[in-house]
Amino acid sequence: STVAYMAALIIHRYAMLGVLDEAGYPTREMGILEAPRDDNEPKLMQGALCNECGNYSVIRKDGCDFCTACGAVGTCG
Repeated sequence: STVAYMAALIIHRYAMLGVLDEAGYPTREMGILEAPRDDNEPKLMQGALCNECGNYSVIRKDGCDFCTACGAVGTCG
């Protein structure tokens, strides 16, 4: 159908721009587009840039910088 064709074109264009892969999943989590996660994995939260994984998902947790995407722990205090 025309709708399926247009969706395939949009996914292909986003893949060419590096936003999505060919399967339609985001190449990196950006807060708006999230890759599928299991129920037991933590929910991503929007925050500062993580030096480890490059996502904008660093928040303050228990007095320390914590990346909700990769689990990296930064400075505390």
